[in-house]
Amino acid sequence: MKLKKQVTVCGAAIFCVAVFSLYLMLDRVQHDPARHQSGGNFPRSQISVLQNRIEQLEQLLEENHEIISHIKDSVLELTAHAEGQPTLPRHPPNSSWSLPPESRPSFLSVSPQDCQFALGGKGQNPDLQMLAVYSLLPFDNQDGGVWKQGFDITYEPNEWDAEPLQVFVVPHSHNDPGWIKTFDKYYYDQTQHILNSMVLKMQDDPRRRFIWSEISFFSKWWDNISAQKRAAVRRLVGNGQLEMVTGGWVMPDEANSHYFAMIDQLIEGHQWLEKNIGVTPRSGWAVDPFGYSSTMPYLLKRSNLTGMLIQRVHYAIKKHFAATQNLEFMWRQTWDPDSSTDIFCHMMPFYSYDVPHTCGPDPKICCQFDFKRLPGGRINCPWKVPPRAITEANVAERAQLLLDQYRKKSKLYRSKVLLVPLGDDFRYDKPQEWDAQFLNYQRIFDFLNSQPHLHVQAQFGTLSDYFDALYKKMGIVPGMKPPGFPVLSGDFFSYADREDHYWTGYFTSRPFYKSLDRVLEAHLRGAEILYSLALAHARRAGADSRYPLSDYALLSNARRNLGLFQHHDAITGTAKEAVVVDYGVRLLHSLSSLKRVIINAAHYLVLGDKDAYRYDPAAPFLSTDDTRLNQDSLPERTVIKLDALPRFLVVFNPLEQERLSVVPVLVDSPHVRVLSEEGQPLPAQLTALWGSATNMVPDVYQVSVLARLPALGLRVLQLQKSFDGQAMLKSSVRLYLHGRDLPVRKQEAVPVHVFPTTPDDFCLETQHLRACFSGHSGLLQSLRRAGEEREQRVSSEFLVYGTRTSKDKSGAYLFLPDGEAKPYTPKEPPVVRVTEGPFFSEVASYYQHVQTVVRLYNVPGVEGLSLDVSCLVDIRDHVNKELALRFSTDIESDDTFFTDLNGFQIQPRRYQQKLPLQANFYPMPAMAYIQDVQSRLTLHTAQALGVSSLGSGQLEVILDRRLMQDDNRGLGQGLKDNKRTCNRFRLLLERRATANKVQDGRPVSFPSLLSHITSMHLNAEALVLPVAQEKPAPPALRSFAPLAATVPCDFHILNLRTLQAEQDDSLPSAEAALILHRKGFDCSLEARNLGFNCTTSHGKLALGSLFQGLELGSLQPTSLTLMYPLGTASNSTTIRLDPMEIATFRVRLG
Repeated sequence: MKLKKQVTVCGAAIFCVAVFSLYLMLDRVQHDPARHQSGGNFPRSQISVLQNRIEQLEQLLEENHEIISHIKDSVLELTAHAEGQPTLPRHPPNSSWSLPPESRPSFLSVSPQDCQFALGGKGQNPDLQMLAVYSLLPFDNQDGGVWKQGFDITYEPNEWDAEPLQVFVVPHSHNDPGWIKTFDKYYYDQTQHILNSMVLKMQDDPRRRFIWSEISFFSKWWDNISAQKRAAVRRLVGNGQLEMVTGGWVMPDEANSHYFAMIDQLIEGHQWLEKNIGVTPRSGWAVDPFGYSSTMPYLLKRSNLTGMLIQRVHYAIKKHFAATQNLEFMWRQTWDPDSSTDIFCHMMPFYSYDVPHTCGPDPKICCQFDFKRLPGGRINCPWKVPPRAITEANVAERAQLLLDQYRKKSKLYRSKVLLVPLGDDFRYDKPQEWDAQFLNYQRIFDFLNSQPHLHVQAQFGTLSDYFDALYKKMGIVPGMKPPGFPVLSGDFFSYADREDHYWTGYFTSRPFYKSLDRVLEAHLRGAEILYSLALAHARRAGADSRYPLSDYALLSNARRNLGLFQHHDAITGTAKEAVVVDYGVRLLHSLSSLKRVIINAAHYLVLGDKDAYRYDPAAPFLSTDDTRLNQDSLPERTVIKLDALPRFLVVFNPLEQERLSVVPVLVDSPHVRVLSEEGQPLPAQLTALWGSATNMVPDVYQVSVLARLPALGLRVLQLQKSFDGQAMLKSSVRLYLHGRDLPVRKQEAVPVHVFPTTPDDFCLETQHLRACFSGHSGLLQSLRRAGEEREQRVSSEFLVYGTRTSKDKSGAYLFLPDGEAKPYTPKEPPVVRVTEGPFFSEVASYYQHVQTVVRLYNVPGVEGLSLDVSCLVDIRDHVNKELALRFSTDIESDDTFFTDLNGFQIQPRRYQQKLPLQANFYPMPAMAYIQDVQSRLTLHTAQALGVSSLGSGQLEVILDRRLMQDDNRGLGQGLKDNKRTCNRFRLLLERRATANKVQDGRPVSFPSLLSHITSMHLNAEALVLPVAQEKPAPPALRSFAPLAATVPCDFHILNLRTLQAEQDDSLPSAEAALILHRKGFDCSLEARNLGFNCTTSHGKLALGSLFQGLELGSLQPTSLTLMYPLGTASNSTTIRLDPMEIATFRVRLG
């Protein structure tokens, strides 16, 4: 009670201080003579007086914001220990459950200055804005002659007299880490032979060049070669003959990959290169991803690369850019106020990266210069004119023919430097091919270079040789903008390679694995952070000799398996079935390993007496929260057996913000009570576990406890068997059978009312939301936020797309629907189950191919402000069908919608009437939204799927696709290995307070802070780890809160990644990479009654005092992948980040 009084007094004091400070502020504005005199010597217009007043007010608001922030921290400290006895929720008759008022105040303290970023307005507009380009182009696919998707190219023979053409032919071999064969099979059959021959053949002639990009393959080969061969490789890299391009673990897909994993695979590759070869990549090479995200140029730029190349771009855009000489540009982020994110990008102009489509516009001619296709070989030229070996007799004629192609290609670019890739998938795997290509081309080069009247200089080159020559010609240093080149912003989705063949199917293909990818990612991030913290604490206590350092090898392996899965034939769902299984086995193996790493770290961190810590690999201290039987099984949650002795749980919150969450636990008895670590009873909701629509699983119950979890911390809870279940609140269940004669298996502890008929429409209400549902379908119909009059229509329905009857049908890559979607019509009406309880209520609808659950959380804060939606999909009996979920609203979104790129940024989209339906689908790795001036509806997702808005007020997502045939892109299979897949979403409705049409028309948009945090909650679930031993009672456990201060809520700790030891890469060093991201957010969405604490800080974060009980030994800002130090390591430990920026720091904690 005493504490409550203190809090009340303190609250009143704050109010007084705030009012008094505002009074003083107004007083200062009116009576500050200094302010009146500034510039008093000349007459000022009314506008500048007003401007000055506004600036004064802004400054005062900033000062006030800082005062409030300090007061807020004091109040939180005072109330942190005021939780005391929980009061229980009440359930008045004929009304919904009401929770007791929250014992801790919540703040939303966002500085006005931090709201400026989303308003933008600074900086020049780019020359090429991709949204505008799309609106401009006719997409008429006219026949262009020999360059079918382009146009005839002409030139004057004397164009190069003053400045000769400089040609760089770049030999490359595109190695997919899994596609038709598994990673290992490709390695043994082809990749090792390519690399072995490379070492031999490159040494034959110092003029030869080669580029390599996939470090996953390169590192495997490196582990299998002699010291002598390694030395030869280092020499080839050192003298510029061999270039490592991009240097990532793989060449990642850019549609479905999440930015955590994109960065992680880049770090993994770069760290490997630095440690083993001592090289840092300078140029990016991405010839095969199916469309390009603007996140990638940002990551490459922040990793200190200066140039990049892309290839698979819509043929109509290629043609337009070729016609306007815009195939090379500075790629800038849409949100960049200056040019700090600019990176030079080269777009290849033709259909493919193979030899027939890289020397010039005529594939019939270019194919004659692919000397692997010489007569007598295994492959030939489809254009029926074979290559001829180059001899003295024919060199003049052959060289002239090739030069004509080079000159025509060069006319599409602004400089007199030309890039000509020479390679294809898994090329150069036999010594004969090395000889055929390198000897014949060298003869051509020697001839061309010996003829001054041709004005050409041709040679082998690496990618960076080309970029360097271009920069030199332009008189600039790498990284600068070449004069006269355009600036572009936007992305390159969605991709079509010919006709109306849009590669939008792979945004959803094999959603089971797209989901597993994100589960593994969340576990990897959690394991990295917890391992780094446990190791630092163990070292500080001198206990690191007893800590399982060997867990580092498990982390390292998981990084590599997650990295491998970012490959553009893995997460995309476009590999052969056996290869998919291989990826799945790797992902599951790493998931199990990471659970072990988390358990070992949590064990050490929650022990009251660290000296009692003993690591026993045979008997882990904690059990896992769930298990998966096979790589394609859904997880089965662990059931805790109760006893008279308390069972302890450790709950891990992987977020850098404290969260108030409903933590679900399965137990074997309804007679249970939940206690805090100190033994205080905690309120919890008891529900049944349903095995099917009408069957409760016998002897298993779900206990959902409302728990406050420390940021990045571990909370200890106890479960006890108890027949005095005073704090256990039961939920009520209504089951609607729609006239179907189904037996219902019940348990007496959970009351169920069975209704054989169809109900009327009904609503569920919490303190934040009211959601109404159709009685017939059980699906959502409308949504209303607390305190608002207006009901927002948000009706959901399932739809089915078929595929075409003509020759081209949908497959793993392509989406070729047979027209608009038709309503999903199941054989039987659904069974609808309505559960109501104090902490959550839900509606479950069971259809033949999909079970959907819409849940409302009745808790303060983030969880309660959005709807939790999950769909368990099983379409294994469908033939050539795709299942979609569509939300229809009365939001006047017109033709505009917004999708995220890699969970990193938002890209506005426009529904293009002139394009076919399938062209209007885009990747949705994390969220999509529609809006008008009043409302924004965001669909958050826990797995990447394809999304669109095909009509005003609509948002639809493709849940799964089952296709019986190949779509002729090389895979040779349909998609028939569907699994039971659980897709998870959050649906967030927000009011827009200060929206305007001009603002909404800009090519940039940001989520609100609430939206960002909702996405994090969905993607980083709390992990519930039961203490394994039941008897004797475990040693004293203490909750662990690693952070000494609150992290500003626009900051995200992307990773805290322990770096490998110098000598042994399976062991940790004393250093870690701390990767921070400051999110860009939109303040125009109403932020009343959010019920969680959130403060921003102008991008400042005091790292020195962030970690409780640990000192920051050193802090060195570096490039994104740690290859370059940025500035000197300073004594100041307070860092500052601009909005949207990601920054890496090399830190030493201990």
